Amino acid sequence: MKATTQIVLSAFILIQLSCFSSKLTAHKNNASSQKNNKIKVYTTAENTNWKLSLSNDLISNNNSTQQKTSTVSIIVNTEKTDQTFLGIGGAITDATAEVFARLSPKKQKEFLNAYYDKKNGIGYTLARTNIHSCDFSSESYTYIAEGDKDLRTFTIDHDRKYRIPLIKKAIETAGGKLTLFVSPWSPPAFMKDNNDILHGGVLLPEFAPSWALYYAKFIKAYEKEGIPIWGLTVQNEPMARQSWESCIYTPEAERDFLKNHLGPTLEKEGLGSKNVIIWDHNRGDMLEKRANLVFSDPEVSKYAWGIGFHWYETWNGGPPQFESVAKVHEAFPNKNLIFTEGCIEKFDAKKYQFWGNAERYGINMINDFNNGTAAWTDWNILLDQNGGPNHVGNFCFAPIHADTTEDELIITPMYYYIGHFSKFIRPNAKRVLETISDKSLLSTSFKNSDGQLITIVMNQSEKEIVYSLENQNIKNTITIPAHAIQTIVY
Repeated sequence: MKATTQIVLSAFILIQLSCFSSKLTAHKNNASSQKNNKIKVYTTAENTNWKLSLSNDLISNNNSTQQKTSTVSIIVNTEKTDQTFLGIGGAITDATAEVFARLSPKKQKEFLNAYYDKKNGIGYTLARTNIHSCDFSSESYTYIAEGDKDLRTFTIDHDRKYRIPLIKKAIETAGGKLTLFVSPWSPPAFMKDNNDILHGGVLLPEFAPSWALYYAKFIKAYEKEGIPIWGLTVQNEPMARQSWESCIYTPEAERDFLKNHLGPTLEKEGLGSKNVIIWDHNRGDMLEKRANLVFSDPEVSKYAWGIGFHWYETWNGGPPQFESVAKVHEAFPNKNLIFTEGCIEKFDAKKYQFWGNAERYGINMINDFNNGTAAWTDWNILLDQNGGPNHVGNFCFAPIHADTTEDELIITPMYYYIGHFSKFIRPNAKRVLETISDKSLLSTSFKNSDGQLITIVMNQSEKEIVYSLENQNIKNTITIPAHAIQTIVY
């Protein structure tokens, strides 16, 4: 009888222990699940259906049967921050506006939501537009009659047909606010030594006051239309003599124009709060040829918010000069860096879905942000099926094209790669520093103003890579497919 009692008691204890163990396991699994519910992974990958797709199955510790060992570690240090994020967006040119106008109302709405709706699109918060014509206009034009030094004939009527309506719709879709900066490609022909709005030339000294006032009149005219202007660049690509609208400024000429004319004129016209961006050309020798000269002179530096740059330094066959961005940021940490233009050149409709184009964006955006860039601006947000219109045949790619004969939008991989940044990193975020153990991956991290962390990871290789992402509070093991980009929100 005693032995029977002991057997029953032992069995009872074993059952209780088993129940406790099951509850403990369930608690651990639930805790693990709750932990992983705090992290979201979004993926875009070549040869898959993943396009900014929620893909938490790629977190290996979501499923104990799929544990993987990481080969790369990314450690995010939320205690160390760098630049404040301004925004990401693209240019609304004449070409973009003309193509947009040829779409049906349904496709127009689809297009606007794709770029500017934060929930259903990629949440652009930044835009650039041209002061009168550029190469991506159907023709050359200005806002005054030729020879009108006093600007008595100034009018932006040209822009009211296509460009202004599109900008207003973009602002509305973006929730009522869009950080917009403006850029001139050339003064009117009579103000230049070559008497030509095209082919370079330089601004004649006697017209410097008129040209400075021209910027102010443009800004006031747009703001009267209900389009706030956040800032402006002094000159698009001031060292390039192009077949399209262009004007040459030496470093000294740009400094003197800003110091003696543009800066004081903006102040006099009540526009002193506008943010002025110098250079607006390729990375190259930004520090030596522009930043040092302008930012080291207090009398001109007071007018300059920062320096803008493009990515076309690779035209001569060399690599992107990201170190130039880093040098400016290190030398002048109180000045701002903004990527003002980049696109995939030489349009070819056969390459709409060419993945390398998207990866070029990812490489440039991650490196620019890691070197101190506060904002990043793509070139045309929309072009037609020919890569235009463009009045000098300088056709190129955009993240979205429109086949205007079929009333269809063509979404390229570039759109999704940009979206991995613009949809999740919000204005006023701070970049947080991170270390990465292996160059097989690229990564950058930001902390939004609500405390949410954003890490973008890019894999250019032919194989999937398993990596660990960790900071003071979390550690997760994640798989990134070959030729893919991920945004981790946590």
